[in-house]
This record gives sequence, structure tokens and C-alpha cells, in this order.
Amino acid sequence: MKIYKATENDVKDILRFINDLAVYEKLEHEVVATEQSLKDTLFCEQPVAHVLFAELDNKKIGMALYFYSYSTFLAKKGIYLEDLFVQPEYRGQGAGKRLLAELAKIAVDEDCGRLEWSVLNWNTPSIKFYESLNAQPMNEWTPFRLSDKPLKDLSDKASAPKNS
Repeated sequence: MKIYKATENDVKDILRFINDLAVYEKLEHEVVATEQSLKDTLFCEQPVAHVLFAELDNKKIGMALYFYSYSTFLAKKGIYLEDLFVQPEYRGQGAGKRLLAELAKIAVDEDCGRLEWSVLNWNTPSIKFYESLNAQPMNEWTPFRLSDKPLKDLSDKASAPKNS
């Protein structure tokens, strides 16, 4: 098995893995990414995220998509794993662990303070896998998100008169 950084030539496969992950998470209706939008954000002058692939017998079997975060408490950058997906028929063969190990190596080599990610509460197989690596759940934290209309509504307040 080999782990390597994706290139622009891998965009079609990146999108395929994103769609496969979305189906697994029952969120396929939320995917609006296109090959072009991935090229524009992942393979531009200042990429906003990066991708690693796990390959076995010349076939891509797993993907990790990550970006850099920042901890004010540590005054260090960190790595946030946005997506980790291994094709179902290849699970249990070490691809997920190898992808996470490579991310851990990047984090250590670049003096990052942490490697973090989120997992859906119902995803028991993934939770057990992460716990087997001694990853600690952050149960005291509740994720929040603004998107779509609520994001736009709040954005509109930035340019509104001060008494709004």
C-alpha cells in the first residue's frame, strides 16, 4: 500500500471519493462540488486544502482531505481532517490507519499542535476505529455551523448601519 499527495490529475477521483463518502453518510444531497471547483480550491496558488490517497495494487482505495487550522492557546497551526474515506471492500486492511499515520507525520514534521476531526454520532464503526488509535472524543464541544441563508443574513449585518 502506498500513501501519496494528490495532484490536479486526481480531481476526478477526489470528487468520486467525496460522492462515495456523501452516500455513506446519507448526505449526497449536500454535494455541490465539481471537478472545476476542486481544481480552483485545491490546486491553485494558495490551496485551501490538501488530499492524500491510499493506493493498493494501482487502485485508489482511500482518501484523506485536510486543511490547516490554528490554535490560539497553543499559538501553533494544526491539521483538521475534513474527510477520511476508505472504500468499503478495503476496510480493515490498514488504509485508514496509514492515512491517519501520514497525517500525524505531517503534523509532527510541521510542528503542528494537534490533529483533529469530527465524526457523525451514529458512525459507530468509525468511532471504534478512532478510539483504537487512542484518539479522544471532545464531548464537551458542540459544533456549530452557519451556511446558506443564515450565513448570508449574518453577512448582511456586517455592512448594516450600526444601530441594527
